[in-house]
Order: sequence, then C-alpha cells, then structure tokens
Amino acid sequence: MSRKPAHTADSLLDAAAELAATEGAAAVTMSAVAAAAGAPSGSVYYRFPDRPALLAALWLRTLDRFQTGFLEALQLDPPQQAAIQAAHHVTDWSLHHPTDAAVLLMGPEPFGYAQWSEDARTAAAARQRRLDNAIRSLADRLGYRTRSDRERLTLLIIDLPYAAIRRTAHHPH
Repeated sequence: MSRKPAHTADSLLDAAAELAATEGAAAVTMSAVAAAAGAPSGSVYYRFPDRPALLAALWLRTLDRFQTGFLEALQLDPPQQAAIQAAHHVTDWSLHHPTDAAVLLMGPEPFGYAQWSEDARTAAAARQRRLDNAIRSLADRLGYRTRSDRERLTLLIIDLPYAAIRRTAHHPH
C-alpha cells in the first residue's frame, strides 16, 4: 500500500497563491513555496520542473477555478439572468476566494507569462478563447450585434464587478 504524498501539487499551489496574494508574484519562488508549505524543496521541483512551470500552473488553476462558475452562469436562461448571474459570480467568487481573486486580479504577466512553456501559453489562450466565445454567445442571445454592444456587456459582467473587488482587495506590498 503506497503512502499518500504529504505535499500535493494543490497544497504547493495553495502556498504559492498565498505568497502571491500577500507579497506579490515576485515572492513566489521555488524555495519560498517550499518554506511556506513546510515541504522540502525537492517536493516542489518534483511537481514543477522550474519557476515558470509553477507560476503557469498557479495561474491556470486559478483561472479554471474562477471560470467554472462564470461560464455556467453565462449559459443560464433567460440571457438577461445569465448576465446578472455572471456579474454576481465575479463578486461572490472573489469575496469567497480572496486569495485566488488576488492572483486573478494581477493578471498573467506578473506570473512570468513570457517565460511559460508553449503548452502553458497555449492552455491560457484556450481558456481565454473559451471565455470570449461564451461572452460572444451571450451577446448574441441578448441581440447585441455590434462591437460596442459586446464591449458594454463585458464592462457590465466583468470589468465593473472586478473594479468593485479591486477596490476592497488586499494589495501585496
């Protein structure tokens, strides 16, 4: 019978998220994550070959956690309710997951996007396309055909709720 690992990828990413939320993305180093998780540095390197892989995994996991409920909200009927629920998801999720929200609010660039592997950048682009397509679909269902209508929809369901969260979010040093 094999033993369950003491330090899983998720527990290490949790430590990385906490470091990023409290001290900024630059504080997320392999040794800092190991120390924060109470793990040997070998455990971090075993799951993430290097810092860009760790940072990409943190960003993608955070994006997935947020997008799951957001994308579900965008599918609701009637479409007006979908827009309302999507906006509520942004604020509710952020308030219930402040560490992940802090990571998401930073955007991928502070997490070394340019140094990520091609696979990680492709995965991030696929998630963005999935989000863009879902918003486009909601806009179509609402009868919003022009670019400015779609931009207003994005403003209402993403940008304004994030502005409210950003205002109250703890910013790293």
